[in-house]
Amino acid sequence: MVFAFFMIMKTIDIGETGKALLVRENGQYFAVGHKCTHYGAPLVTGHLSNGRVRCPWHGACFNVKTGDIEDFPGLDSIPKFEVVIKNDDVIVRAHPEQLTSHKRVKKMAKADTNEDRRVFVIIGGGGSAMKGAETLREEGFTGRVVMVTKESHFPYDRPLLSKKLTASADAIKLRPEEYFKDHDIEFLQGLQATALDANNKTVTLSNGTQLKYDNVLIATGGRPRSLNVPGSDLQNIFLLRSPEDANKIADFAQGKKIHESKGVKFITDAAVKEFKGENGKLMAVCFDNGTEVLADLCVQGVGVIPSTDFLKNSGVSLSSRGDVIVDKYMKAREGVFASGDIAHFPLKMLNGEKVSIGHWQIAHKHGQTAARNMLGQKEEINTIPFFWTSQFGKSIRYCGHAHSFDDVIIDGDVDEQKFTAYYVKGDRIMAVATMGPGNAAAKAANDMFEGKMPSASEIRASL
Repeated sequence: MVFAFFMIMKTIDIGETGKALLVRENGQYFAVGHKCTHYGAPLVTGHLSNGRVRCPWHGACFNVKTGDIEDFPGLDSIPKFEVVIKNDDVIVRAHPEQLTSHKRVKKMAKADTNEDRRVFVIIGGGGSAMKGAETLREEGFTGRVVMVTKESHFPYDRPLLSKKLTASADAIKLRPEEYFKDHDIEFLQGLQATALDANNKTVTLSNGTQLKYDNVLIATGGRPRSLNVPGSDLQNIFLLRSPEDANKIADFAQGKKIHESKGVKFITDAAVKEFKGENGKLMAVCFDNGTEVLADLCVQGVGVIPSTDFLKNSGVSLSSRGDVIVDKYMKAREGVFASGDIAHFPLKMLNGEKVSIGHWQIAHKHGQTAARNMLGQKEEINTIPFFWTSQFGKSIRYCGHAHSFDDVIIDGDVDEQKFTAYYVKGDRIMAVATMGPGNAAAKAANDMFEGKMPSASEIRASL
């Protein structure tokens, strides 16, 4: 099979049913899995640079030489295939079992507590905790790995809760139960950490058990904030954090007029003043500008509160909001690391300014970086925030971090819903939002990661 010299990426067939992504970069050929391991996006439509291909949908990155996942979301790597150059032919070889799945679980170490007496405790059961636990095994850790979570479920894909309201926790779980047994990850469910003593390296659990640790990763996430206004205790007002929450919303919403011909009304510059009800059930939402909206149900999405109450008097420094303050290694103090929604960490693209970003992709990267540093690897956290949403078939993607901006440069047509928006501070592009097909967000994220993002002046001059 012959491919032109100028080609960069192409999806090719292997055998009767297999496929691979063939990559040519700097005169070398590589072949890896053709789908992102998160939600199956075709990587051929992503962005390739410096040996990494970035998913066009959600920004996950894969090394084209090894197939390893290097940025997230998603847990798994992609298969790597052998490439042979013979005369003018590029030959890709694959074992049949490599073609049965577009995902590859990296080789994991087994526990050997006779030789390795260390105990690493992970407090939390979400995506960041999950990635932290399996990274320890991927990197060869053979001591005990103990995960503690207040939930009754094994880790699940939390972003899917708002997309699949009727799904059970089992239907959206990140890993099957046997995965934890196979890789010697102890999983303690239905237990909360009630205290942490950083000086004596102990964690006390809600059942009175005290765990002695060598390193601890705090990945407890947040709990939904609720409005404290009259009527907030009415029956049909919901929060969304767990599968049970989602299922309750789905059950109650059955047959209700949630959307009228997809017409969604936004009420801005107003705050909820009161929930009005009748017989204990919500009937209307009242705003401080006098607006009153009849409602069958209300889902509150007003932020989260860090689940770090148990860290008071622990010796771990917290921000005014309650986040755990960490350095570039995700380290809070000796033996204590934090990741995910509760980590106040230095963002490299902001020259180390500390931020708190509660997001699935960030949480995964935090967990990986923290775990590697628990093993003494000295790896700095370096990721570009990458957000996404889909509303009525229209996708918006956003990368970077612009907590303030002076201007927005629009390339394209907002009314046509095909555009790229550049958020500007001074002459610097802080963030990019895109709507429409293509990989513009993936390319922008990569430019930010590599320090190649054009200036605002350069963007304006190109339009």
